[in-house]
Amino acid sequence: MQSRSLGTHNGSFHADEVTASALLLLFNLIDRDKIYRTRDPIILEKCEYVCDVGGIYDTKSKRFDHHQVDYQGPLSSAGMILLYLKDQKILTDKLFRFFRECLVHGVDLHDNGLMNIEPGVCTFSHVISNFMPIEYSASGEELDGAFFQAVDFTLSHLERMKKRYEYTLGCRKEVEAEMANHSVCLFFDKSIPWIDNFFSLGGENHPSRFVIMPSSEHWKLRGIPPTLKQRMKIRTPLPEKWAGLHEDDLKKATGIDGAVFCHKGRFISIWETKEDAIKALNLILKEEEK
Repeated sequence: MQSRSLGTHNGSFHADEVTASALLLLFNLIDRDKIYRTRDPIILEKCEYVCDVGGIYDTKSKRFDHHQVDYQGPLSSAGMILLYLKDQKILTDKLFRFFRECLVHGVDLHDNGLMNIEPGVCTFSHVISNFMPIEYSASGEELDGAFFQAVDFTLSHLERMKKRYEYTLGCRKEVEAEMANHSVCLFFDKSIPWIDNFFSLGGENHPSRFVIMPSSEHWKLRGIPPTLKQRMKIRTPLPEKWAGLHEDDLKKATGIDGAVFCHKGRFISIWETKEDAIKALNLILKEEEK
């Protein structure tokens, strides 16, 4: 048995074993130069991990295949590895759910033929498939090279996802404090990822309807969605007469000199200063009192 090695099948590749490989690399369980693409049972037997080949799903022996008849579950090798990482306490339940909901579940569905793809929709699995050599007659060396390009891409993607998750989690206390201190509008003095934290902290039942925070060199007043799944909707639309207005037109409509822009969808507006954004909020609240 070669420690920190992974065996997966050669030939064409898919997002599931590419993602499984990248997950094992992300959590430092294998070495990149010990990934072997083969169907030779003698070589596979010597690998510490085996993914998407071999006809065995057994976490104790670190075998993660889903093609055999006696496995009828919903996971591909990507989902199997992600679940293994959770069960081994290598990642937390929250990080497991994050990776599953943001990426791996879709890879599982796609690989098992359970995803209905609408025309024009590009999934992560489609992106990985585009790493495959264009010519069907590509050599084994070309396929191996393309596979490792896909693994490197996926590893980089997972690293950024993990860092983004950790950054978002690090802002949780700031969002929680604002939710405790305000009822109508949340105020932040710096731009932070608030929406996921808001709803994970019970935001669906929180009375806040607006958020004010910096936006590059300006400030934004934006509506809060009713739920995370309905993030393209808002609880209270901005005034209809502001919709789609820029600069002078928005200044005339609001009487606020620092007006910059209001989206036609009436979910967000931009103002020169925090004070301008607060003035806009007060206009909305006064209009509601009439």
